[in-house]
Amino acid sequence: MTVRLLTWNIRTGGGKRLPAIEAVLRREQPDLVCLQELRGFDQGRIDRLARELGLQGHLARSVFGQPVAVLARGISRRRSVTSRLHHAAAAVTTGDLTLVSTHLNPFSPERRRREATWLAARFHAASRLVLLAGDLNGLHPGEEHTLAGLDPRYHRRHLAADGTVDTRGLAAFERGGLSDLWPGTGDGHTVPTTQGGGAEFGAMRLDYVLGNPAAAGLVREMRVLRGGETEYASDHYPLLAELDL
Repeated sequence: MTVRLLTWNIRTGGGKRLPAIEAVLRREQPDLVCLQELRGFDQGRIDRLARELGLQGHLARSVFGQPVAVLARGISRRRSVTSRLHHAAAAVTTGDLTLVSTHLNPFSPERRRREATWLAARFHAASRLVLLAGDLNGLHPGEEHTLAGLDPRYHRRHLAADGTVDTRGLAAFERGGLSDLWPGTGDGHTVPTTQGGGAEFGAMRLDYVLGNPAAAGLVREMRVLRGGETEYASDHYPLLAELDL
């Protein structure tokens, strides 16, 4: 069975952009949704959005006011993780799948590495099949990176102590058993959007779908959704994966 998973940082709760965000979700009709930066959302609001999509929802609050959420069908277990994380992680189990939505530290590469190490240890064996998706705010070690298009004020968010581009967060997930499922074809950058991006972004891939070994080879297609409302609905583009589950 082909399942559609959409992950999206909607930027500080959406505000006046929420109708555009909801329009994209209704049009794409995902079976699984991971959302980040849900400022102003509570569980009731997530439940209403989930019902519109024929899903159930689970919100994990954040001490910094940027909750995350998972929407899915047939949820049998819900978990919220706030300790050790700059934002939060929301995890649900449905059948053999555990799905985690998270948003890692935007400012510190070292803190991202620690968050990734801890999340991988906690979830990589949570069930037979594990998917972790969200705004991981880091660069992948298997790709070439340049910060030439990024405002110098924000370079330190992506630099190691020796001045090289820091990729330790994604490397920590890999070592912990959660691997990047991006198929490596096409333009994968998820920031910035043409009308919603800011100086803190260059053309980067910051949003990911990771999986444990059981998820390897299940991706039929993965693409960044561009055009229409996605150009202004957030500073991140949504990432859509089709998987054989």
